[in-house]
Amino acid sequence: MKTLPPRVLKALEEFHAARPWDHNAHYHRWIMRQLPRRIGTALDVGSGSGGLARLVGTRATSVQGLDADPTIVVRARELTAPASTVTFTVGDALTGIPPGSYDVITCVAAIHHLPFSEALALFRRHLAPGGTLVVVGLARAQSPGDRLIGTAAVPLNVVMAWVKNRGRRAARPESMTAPTRPATMSFADIVRDARNVLPGARLRRRVFWRYTLVWHRN
Repeated sequence: MKTLPPRVLKALEEFHAARPWDHNAHYHRWIMRQLPRRIGTALDVGSGSGGLARLVGTRATSVQGLDADPTIVVRARELTAPASTVTFTVGDALTGIPPGSYDVITCVAAIHHLPFSEALALFRRHLAPGGTLVVVGLARAQSPGDRLIGTAAVPLNVVMAWVKNRGRRAARPESMTAPTRPATMSFADIVRDARNVLPGARLRRRVFWRYTLVWHRN
């Protein structure tokens, strides 16, 4: 998008400010298709307002959401039914994961806030044998392929914003109120480092400036 004329960029920014939509939640259903139909324990790192954790909770015996932002954790608890098996904790992803192992670990748009290889190694240690790790992350555009996918996403992004908001102006979703940070690693670097830590991990570029990683522990 940096190659677009300033006037076009400004128009796009104004359009999306008036009609925001959650690019991360767009992948929640895809994430669920990567997970077993029945789950024991699950951990959602960077759980935000809890949308994914509650969705995983429809299949899991228990789900632990972890986020470093106390304000968003309070909101996640407010949005979760008291009888739910989904709970939320304030904590740093590298030091605050509750002890034990998990059958499923998810991490959406949070790992670029962390030391990448260190975070993956930590997730691997907490993943139970036979467990599934799913990451949806952000990468810095570097290669021609990255830029091509990013450019293709621009008109799709406008269409999705219009459809999801039914053409109307809308308030910013609560899931989009957490602090953000630009990605610094390229997709090529992410693939290299991920496969060093998680041999056999499947990584793919995705539209809307995301990539996915899926790894199953033997």
